[in-house]
Amino acid sequence: MTLQEYDYARESPSKLAASCLLLALTMKNLGGWTPTLEYYSGYSAQDLHPLVKRLNFLLTYQPCDKLNAVRSKYSHRVFFEVAKVTPMDMLKLEETLTSS
Repeated sequence: MTLQEYDYARESPSKLAASCLLLALTMKNLGGWTPTLEYYSGYSAQDLHPLVKRLNFLLTYQPCDKLNAVRSKYSHRVFFEVAKVTPMDMLKLEETLTSS
């Protein structure tokens, strides 16, 4: 989804990927950012927090019905319907990120 948004073009691809992983781990309650993830990604959890919040905001407040192909594609069972996953509440996300 970030490919369709100019605001994310200035982010490094590795930081964007790491932030997406941290958001997914948080959304699915699969644990936090481990020392191993920090070592191999080169990013601490604190480095990723602002971008994680922006990504969740992107999921929460989706743009109008234009550019719907990505959402439609990832709404299918073949892709585990990840586009249908409910975004986290912004306050709960903030609380989860700051507690880890």
